[in-house]
Amino acid sequence: MELLLIVLAVGAVVYFVSRSQKKSSGHSAVRLDDAKADARQAIERLGGQIYNLTGTDDASKQALADASERYNAAGSQIEQAQTPAQARLAKQSALEGLYYIRAARIAMGMDPGPEIPPLDGQKSAGAVTEERQIEFEGRQVSASPSPSPRTPNYYPGGRVAGRPVPAGWYSEPWWKPALVAGAWGVGSMLLFSAMFSGMAGVPYDAQAFESGVGDGTADVGDVGGGEDFGGDDFGGGDDFSGGDDFGGGGDFGGGGDSGGFDFGGGDFGGGFDF
Repeated sequence: MELLLIVLAVGAVVYFVSRSQKKSSGHSAVRLDDAKADARQAIERLGGQIYNLTGTDDASKQALADASERYNAAGSQIEQAQTPAQARLAKQSALEGLYYIRAARIAMGMDPGPEIPPLDGQKSAGAVTEERQIEFEGRQVSASPSPSPRTPNYYPGGRVAGRPVPAGWYSEPWWKPALVAGAWGVGSMLLFSAMFSGMAGVPYDAQAFESGVGDGTADVGDVGGGEDFGGDDFGGGDDFSGGDDFGGGGDFGGGGDSGGFDFGGGDFGGGFDF
């Protein structure tokens, strides 16, 4: 009799554990599907904007090239996503691409469109609030809050290889080697100090930049679900399109050529060796 009770008890435990695991698995699948659907909505929106705009100057062409690169990255990420967190990463890439679209529209003197949900680390990274031009390793490096022929390279703000990069327009994408290599070079702190020291929109110094200025999670945007990419956020008849065809004028071959910057092998061109 005691043996029978033990067998029944073990059977009951196995049953309830199995049932709990199936229920948990079902919930995880639902969360993944929801996260993927949310990411695909942003990716599709980005794709629509890319193919409806053509750059008219260096700044808008470069911003559109960067938007195209983020679109391709987001598409690859969502296809490989196996968890809600991975799907959320794909959405972050798409949102970053939408910031580049917005930058391109600003550079062309168009309505920038509605606000875009914040990127991870964007708020803590700060933003360029004044014109700066420095001499660094034998060349002029500039930063500006606005696009110009001298500052055609936009960055929406956020973290690159664990360090914050302020939003703004730059003469060259000085963060790109770290983005490609996943690590910053020894000269990055010197460049940052010379460029941003005392700037009101950048709430940290070179030492904080070097250490990563925290973990970047304090201002993580809610991108896991909840933004509506239909109604007020990106809908309402504003499709970001200027009626232009993406095909003529903007050459995006090669995934975002910045006009002479060769990032292969860590050579940033002009002697900026990372």
